[in-house]
Amino acid sequence: MDATVTRLTAIADKVLAGERLAAEEGLLLHERADLALLGLLADAVRRRLHPEPMVTYIVDRNINPTNVCVTDCSFCAFYRRPLSPEAYVLPRAEIYRKIDELIALGGVLVLMQGGHHPHLRTDWFCTLLADLKERYPRLHLHALSPPEIHHLARLERRPPAEVIARLKEAGLDSIPGGGAEILVDRVRRLISPKKATSDEWLEVSRQAHLQGVKTTATMMFGHVERPEERIEHLLRLRALQDETGGFTAFACWNFQNDAGVRLVAQKTSPAVYLRVLALARLLLDNIPNIQASFVTQGADGAQLSLRFGANDFGGGMMEENVVSAAGTHELLRLEEIERQIEAAGFAPRRRDFYYNIIDARGPLAAQGAGAPP
Repeated sequence: MDATVTRLTAIADKVLAGERLAAEEGLLLHERADLALLGLLADAVRRRLHPEPMVTYIVDRNINPTNVCVTDCSFCAFYRRPLSPEAYVLPRAEIYRKIDELIALGGVLVLMQGGHHPHLRTDWFCTLLADLKERYPRLHLHALSPPEIHHLARLERRPPAEVIARLKEAGLDSIPGGGAEILVDRVRRLISPKKATSDEWLEVSRQAHLQGVKTTATMMFGHVERPEERIEHLLRLRALQDETGGFTAFACWNFQNDAGVRLVAQKTSPAVYLRVLALARLLLDNIPNIQASFVTQGADGAQLSLRFGANDFGGGMMEENVVSAAGTHELLRLEEIERQIEAAGFAPRRRDFYYNIIDARGPLAAQGAGAPP
């Protein structure tokens, strides 16, 4: 038998036995494993972690308080420089209107992140959060990615932990995992040299976890990174999760280069997305939830993701501006999300940020569900 086949068989046996994979094993899977094998292994891990035949989703809205940014990331088509005629800071009334629409549709979470504005400080965001928490006390405020928090800390010359503490006191419930890109500084120097380094991104997440603030984790791949750097990114997340247990979920997507961005890279195929997604499920053995990315992969791609390790369909977003600025437009009606989940052989259920089932139909186990399909 070929040595590579022998090695892949041994790795597959480790996965099925619930054992942790090392970096070199992840890289061999990335480079040499058949996509079907990766899908089977990732699906097995998903079933072990989530044996119920159910896929969750959340009703949320992405609100970008500002598009003003000074980091000049080469992959971003959303941001505007401070003096641009297209630069904005959303009026409070506009934010209220967007949230009212969200709540009218049964929404439970608002994701707020945007540019690195050179003049908005922590006080501004604290006032916004406190206002929204008073006006909408049951709404989950998922806001300010690690690079945004690092940006505030740098502007104010204070530790990120202090910024997080103030935001938490004002009403911050959790922190989104945006801005991770690839957590390898060689890559970050090429695509986002003015943004937080990989260590700084991880440290903001660590400090949030230490204060009891849960966060999510992400990866944007398919640009200048090497395969081994994708693996390094995943293992750095795994190491921090070992330390703190603060990540609730992981999501990944491929670089979108359909519009006016400076970064030029050949767009990765759906097969590459599924390969990386499956690897994430295999390597991130301590992060419980993996989200599909229907915004970048489309409804059919997201449905297929549910057999490559994803147990969550993501958010039924009413609005998305950052990825769509790069030419990708894929927002789904809630009925379509449920139809896609059912077509994949699962029962759809709405959740909150913490993956508690808040669906009127109740948890699947309460209905006497049988074995997974």
